[in-house]
Amino acid sequence: MPPPDPLPGTAYGFVSTYEPVLPPRTPEVLVEAGHSSRADAGGQLSNPPRPNTPRVLGIAIPSPLRRLFDYRPCREAPPGGWQPGLRVRVPFGRRQLVGVVVECRDGSELPLADLKPVDTCLDGTPLPADWLWLCRFTARYYQHGLGDTLHQAMPVLLRQGRPLEARTRERWQPTPAGLETDPPGLARAPRQAELLAMLRQHPHGLGTQAILAQSFTREQLRALADKGLVGCREEPLTAPWKAGEPLLAEPPLPLNSEQATALAALHERLDAYHPCLLEGVTGSGKTEVYLQLIEAVVGRGRQALVLVPEIGLTPQTLARFRSRFRVPVVALHSGLTDNERLDAWEAAASGRAPIVIGTRSAIFTPLAQPGAIIVDEEHDGSFKQQDGLRYHARDLAVARAHRHGIPVVLGSATPSLESLARARSGDWRHLLLTRRASRHAPARLELVDLRGRRRQGGLIPPVIEAIRETLTAGHQVLVFINRRGFAPTLACHACGWLAECDHCDARMTLHRQPPLLACHHCDRRRALPDVCPSCGSGDLRPLGSGTERTEETLAALFPEVPVHRIDRDSTRRRDAFERVLTEVRRGEPCLLVGTQMLAKGHHLPHVTLVVVVNADAGLYASDFRALEQSAQLLVQVAGRAGRAAHPGRVLVQTLHGDDPHLRRLAEQGYAALADQLLEERRAAGLPPFRFLALLRLESPREEAVNALGGQAADALRSWLGERGLAVDCLGPVPAPMERRQNRYHLQLMLASSRRSMLHEAGAGLVAWLEATPEARRVRWSLDIDPQTLS
Repeated sequence: MPPPDPLPGTAYGFVSTYEPVLPPRTPEVLVEAGHSSRADAGGQLSNPPRPNTPRVLGIAIPSPLRRLFDYRPCREAPPGGWQPGLRVRVPFGRRQLVGVVVECRDGSELPLADLKPVDTCLDGTPLPADWLWLCRFTARYYQHGLGDTLHQAMPVLLRQGRPLEARTRERWQPTPAGLETDPPGLARAPRQAELLAMLRQHPHGLGTQAILAQSFTREQLRALADKGLVGCREEPLTAPWKAGEPLLAEPPLPLNSEQATALAALHERLDAYHPCLLEGVTGSGKTEVYLQLIEAVVGRGRQALVLVPEIGLTPQTLARFRSRFRVPVVALHSGLTDNERLDAWEAAASGRAPIVIGTRSAIFTPLAQPGAIIVDEEHDGSFKQQDGLRYHARDLAVARAHRHGIPVVLGSATPSLESLARARSGDWRHLLLTRRASRHAPARLELVDLRGRRRQGGLIPPVIEAIRETLTAGHQVLVFINRRGFAPTLACHACGWLAECDHCDARMTLHRQPPLLACHHCDRRRALPDVCPSCGSGDLRPLGSGTERTEETLAALFPEVPVHRIDRDSTRRRDAFERVLTEVRRGEPCLLVGTQMLAKGHHLPHVTLVVVVNADAGLYASDFRALEQSAQLLVQVAGRAGRAAHPGRVLVQTLHGDDPHLRRLAEQGYAALADQLLEERRAAGLPPFRFLALLRLESPREEAVNALGGQAADALRSWLGERGLAVDCLGPVPAPMERRQNRYHLQLMLASSRRSMLHEAGAGLVAWLEATPEARRVRWSLDIDPQTLS
């Protein structure tokens, strides 16, 4: 049976990944579970809002259903009347859920008497309009339910019904009577007199916690207040910055000619949509360009949003921004408590925080006066959400900047091929920084042949000698190995048995701290066997090297030098990563052993040698993006060397030193390799020259995914033929790792040179799956613009 017509509003007229949606279409009416509901298709308003007396509210509820649900308004209307963006608590089956009003209408497909009323309106005013627009855009573009999109895009406490209000703190300061030379009533209260004297030294007042930290008590504060000598006022945790107050806490750094040219280009269009790719070699001073651009934006009374790829980069970025600016700088990332996250969200929405810094999810932070968006390390894969709502924060940043008419800066030393193609086509402005802020040029990659060489912890003798020379010279060494654990697996030397996961098509990683076997895909753990389970031999040996083994080897080779291992296992405790980096920045000789956590944006001025233990992982992978991502990672980790007073050196161990792509990267740099990869992508009809969508199916039953995948492919191909859409349907085929977490995974790929056709085909496929009973027994998702095929 061919799939039904696509849900209205989901066939987009995009000509590129980042362009805005076409005007909305009116959604059709559906009926589900006693509610009159509408297929949200991104939740665009089908009727103008009626703020005063609507008879029906279309509400987005967090559920897998891609629909709005109709309710009657409760008796008590909010102060500003009913309008989109208000949060409400509604009955949904046997539960009470928090939803968001999206439509205000007069009628419904069901009799009004059959509709349930809203229990409570949680807001006096609607949530910010720019946030609501972005959520509707996201749901429509990524073909995800609007209710779940809104739910994921707001802080946890708002999902639970907490009011969007600023938390306050007490600030105490002397009254005019307290400022007198000899205020009465303190002759027999020396501690009160001391407290008053301290407050006199702070004319703008002190917070309660700061006062208590000086060993004073609340009773002493209240006693002074009763005497009329001090007063208390409530203020938001994030105090607003007032125009005219000093903006900078320290002067900006001088710019070289390339930085000045880039900044001047950004200043040309501060009041218009202006997408720019800032391509600068590692250490070229991109952050200083960001800081001076933000200075201009905030000076005009507007706000800047800065996205960074990893939570590990947030503390150092925050520290640099807070040391430069006197204005409030708030952070948004997964390491915050729920209260901290809501405080930062509210400060940005109210405009009290002119600068917002965050990871991927911070793209959904509302801004009262948006002025610029900056995406640092724009190529990084962590900007793409890989489950649930599969959005790409970089792409949403560009769409949001277009909506607001503001500049957006995408910065990277190794730009994604999609961004490079847009810049080279002239759609975006291409700004180049080719010189480092230090006097040394970026270090070249030196390929070191591993073939036939004896290794210790993955390192060969010439590399170990280079490490020894660097440490003897008083410098630091970074050893990069993108594998956690002691060894990739455990093997029997007698029969060849390998430790494999029972739940995945993957081998278990050997760990020594603590000793166990662990699967890094499903997190299954198993005790180390005493003998081989297959032949009973006791000759079990680790196969290959991970961070733990390399750390152990280096500690034995250089016992007098500290060895710091940085991976997900060693940095689980809060602030553990930052503590290690603080120690490293002291400059004493040491060895850093780490995964890609160390490769992204960290300034390590005393590292002069970088060693890549094995560069071959991405050369021959099945994913067409693997070579691009591997090259980006190599260049980024190489960029940690020679960033200050001394030149850097990068040794790359490989079994494939004659590989033409690897040699081009080493000899000519990332730009030359990117040119070659773009031509290969053009010839193969791959992104950025074609657009992809990936349907993923998974089930504990292999026959269930195979049957549904075959039916979906047949139905889609038939429907595409009837419609005459130029969309290729490839598959279904097993995923690169077919069995993961004891579930079988199957994929169906859609490809087209026209994005509008791709989205129309994706919408039709989604509608068919929702109408097919067999699809309810299989977990499925549609990934628009997938960044990985795994």
